[in-house]
Amino acid sequence: ESADNVAIWLSKGKPGNWSAPRRVAKIRDDAHWNPVLFRDGKGKVYLFFKAGKKITEWETWWTASSDDGTTWSKPVELVKGDRGGRGPVRNKPIVLSNGVWLAGASFESETGDKHWDVFVDRSSNNGRTWKATPFLELDRSNFRGHGVIQPTLWESEPGIVHMLVRSSNARIYRSDSKDYGKSWCPLYPTDMPNNNSGIDLDTDDQGRIFLAYNNIGAPGIRTPLVLSVSTDDGKTFTKIKTFERGLAEYSYPAVVVKGDTIHITYTYERDYIAYWQIKVK
Repeated sequence: ESADNVAIWLSKGKPGNWSAPRRVAKIRDDAHWNPVLFRDGKGKVYLFFKAGKKITEWETWWTASSDDGTTWSKPVELVKGDRGGRGPVRNKPIVLSNGVWLAGASFESETGDKHWDVFVDRSSNNGRTWKATPFLELDRSNFRGHGVIQPTLWESEPGIVHMLVRSSNARIYRSDSKDYGKSWCPLYPTDMPNNNSGIDLDTDDQGRIFLAYNNIGAPGIRTPLVLSVSTDDGKTFTKIKTFERGLAEYSYPAVVVKGDTIHITYTYERDYIAYWQIKVK
């Protein structure tokens, strides 16, 4: 992480039969970060990633594939001239009921008191141009740590959108929008613990929310890693699976629900990537 020789690599396959990793993005001799895969619903797959030596210098780039990742277009900047990272920061965008693409984004200041802030990037033309919201309001009067980053999003009904975010204050935080993600209520804590580690979620055809996260609030090691489900639009979550509980790091999950199958990847002990398929009833 952060080394100049870091590139974006891709492997395809299924459990027990993965292709050899191959490099799919390396624009220059700078660190590349936070790859995000996103399928637009028409068969096209997009890869978003960050490039830059420091987080405050991040540029967001994207490339696309129309043949399921066999070949990729030449990478281009998402918002030319941006520094700090527009577009998806770690978790996949979603396509709203009105066709708008919504990407959870964040900015990490490295000066002064090192504020972390979240915002949302919106595209009404299938990713060609993007418009960012202001930073979401966060009450920092009794807040520990830098702030909030890396939103994960869902739409519960047309125009009603929600986010859960990673925080440094021992809890997952949430915000809600009633206008297709144009404006958001102030961030507020949920009952779910968070030890300043990445989270991700996806929904199924029944509206159930499947969330992967480290369900521990104390700072330190990122374990255990669990999968929880909500049937009440994110008000409450029930644990249904513990992936890892050992004394090592299991973190940065990515979740995709397709039909009756949940696909999950995560960092395994900072050395490997773990992949699970889970059937749901």
